[in-house]
Amino acid sequence: MTTTDDQETGRRPLLPMAGHTAGKRSAVTCHLKCADACFHPVPNTSENAYFRDIASASMTRRSVLWGAVAAGGAIVVGAAVGDALPAAAGGRPGARLAFTPIAPVPASADSFVVPDGYRWSPIIRWGDPLFSARDAFDPNAQTAQLQERQFGYNNDYLDIIEGPLGYSAILVANQEYTNESIMFPPAVTPEQLDEQRRIAIAAHGMSIVQLYRTRKRRPWKYVVGAPLNRRITASTPFTFSGPAAGSALLRTVEDPTGTTVRGTLGNCAGGTTPWGTVLSGEENFNGYFRTAGTSASDLRYGLADRATARGWEAVDPRFDARTPGYENEPHRFGYIVEVDPLDPYSPPVKHTALGRFKHEGANVVIGRTGRAVAYMGDDERFDYLYKFVSTDSYRPGSSKRSRRHNKTLLTAGSLYVARFTGDSAAAEITGTGALPSDGAFDGTGEWIPLVIDGVSHVPGFSTEQVLVDTRLAADVAGATKMDRCEDVEPHPTSGRVYVVCTNNTDRGKAGKEGAVEPNPRTNNRDGHVIEITEAGNDAAATSFGWSILLLCGDPATNTSTYFAGFPADQVSPISCPDNVAFDSTGAMWLATDGAPGVIGYGDGLFKVPLEGPERGRVQQFLSVPAEAETCGPVVRDADEMVYVAVQHPGENGTWAQQHSYFPDYVAPGSLTDGRWGGPRPSVVQVWKA
Repeated sequence: MTTTDDQETGRRPLLPMAGHTAGKRSAVTCHLKCADACFHPVPNTSENAYFRDIASASMTRRSVLWGAVAAGGAIVVGAAVGDALPAAAGGRPGARLAFTPIAPVPASADSFVVPDGYRWSPIIRWGDPLFSARDAFDPNAQTAQLQERQFGYNNDYLDIIEGPLGYSAILVANQEYTNESIMFPPAVTPEQLDEQRRIAIAAHGMSIVQLYRTRKRRPWKYVVGAPLNRRITASTPFTFSGPAAGSALLRTVEDPTGTTVRGTLGNCAGGTTPWGTVLSGEENFNGYFRTAGTSASDLRYGLADRATARGWEAVDPRFDARTPGYENEPHRFGYIVEVDPLDPYSPPVKHTALGRFKHEGANVVIGRTGRAVAYMGDDERFDYLYKFVSTDSYRPGSSKRSRRHNKTLLTAGSLYVARFTGDSAAAEITGTGALPSDGAFDGTGEWIPLVIDGVSHVPGFSTEQVLVDTRLAADVAGATKMDRCEDVEPHPTSGRVYVVCTNNTDRGKAGKEGAVEPNPRTNNRDGHVIEITEAGNDAAATSFGWSILLLCGDPATNTSTYFAGFPADQVSPISCPDNVAFDSTGAMWLATDGAPGVIGYGDGLFKVPLEGPERGRVQQFLSVPAEAETCGPVVRDADEMVYVAVQHPGENGTWAQQHSYFPDYVAPGSLTDGRWGGPRPSVVQVWKA
């Protein structure tokens, strides 16, 4: 763990996952992002059978409800536009976003690669000022106060919510976690170390930023001092909603009512609701807290009595839950957060009705009966897939009254967890990825109720207990253990739902569950994608059908791959799928996180048609720089624009020896017009030249 001596000498702390990262990512990312989750025992020790199979849903995703926003203030232009790097010739004439797939890029390449005929530039980077040009970024002179006024670190979920004319927009991005070893020079005093910790607290959370441009299909610039610009940090006040709000399980000495909480942590993926708010998932919150580590709740959530990687407990007692009065502080994280980007003065909300676990994110559709349905994955080995169905119905329209009502939809409803059943004999699921005799991994599933309209349906659990210790309740209910459900995205037109299982190298190990039909490979290093169809094509249904769309990997070296029947020798190699987007043709776009550690290529963004003769054809569109992952894809093919969040470039470097110079690519150590010779997580736009 990080110590003062480690910081002062610039040495890396001991990394428990060093030498054990054949799967998803580097040991540094494991340490900082998920508190070395794979080094510790799997939190799910329940005896649930892996029932074998899954399904899902309906309606549309984004809805732009805001009017044109007046742009004002000084304009900050990102770094110089990066030249598009050549790939194979082409693209199909006349097709928007037509491209020839790029060749896989070696993991060590510190370059952002796009197809021939495209260009790229950052819209905004870590440290760019949001409220005043006087808050300009200087990595040698950062303070917590400055960071609260600058774009945060390690952006993940992303959306670009455009105004009606297409010349103004709001960018919303999560800031998931920090890497102090490459953000700061080594601390030389305890006081400097504590200030770096406070800066890191301010670098977490979310950023909301207004954009403008002069023409459609052209790059955006962001506006310093715009009225809707906002930073939400690990110290921002939040309100609890739902049945657990006010519960004794949420009360602390700082909040004796259990109704408010400071901050949001580990904000991973998310979603934009049909009523125009943004949801964010609090994922790896356990790594921020030191606890007694003895309760069933602590053990199930990976909380332990050990010093944290960042040492925030040294500057804020709430991060040491052994401190009298703060025992419940970890219960106050692990929720879906809702933020209104159109109202910078509205307090963000944590929705207890959607349960507490390592939320990757949440995506909302409207079912046939008008109720809002949110799909959610718990990003942990052998954990579960969930959905929430609102009690009240959605009111269409953009009036203030309708919007005010719709913003309450996630406060009350029913919470379910998925149980999958396969339709092939167990002996045919060999763990190798070989298809069973019926030619598909598929079957049926059911949504098991945990809470129905605010009433617990789990024996021995009150409603509050279900919503605070959701994992324990789902264990009792008998949910199917999955290979790390990350993004769960409803298709905007087909009514299907896509569940991304990023990987699980523990499947099939001694004492752990082996292959089952919805998770058919042991040592699942490359991950897979499941396609769900809800009964009656209604998102609020309680049963579904499912099939596996993709078994990811590099077909050149892995014979267990499957691409919906498309010839494996004609696809781009893909590993560790993470985030999902859709374009106007209905094609799926997959962002990856962890390919360098598995197939040796950089992470990227891939297009996958879902219909017709090219169904399952994976085509790589872009590749991100050394040691980075691709996050939060937004695809606007009608506008000929693609957006991604580039997270943790140069993750394995140090202050003295940086491993990436993305996105500015200026001389190491220099600082010119806000550009710095070191990595800066950024939001990037790609457009057709």
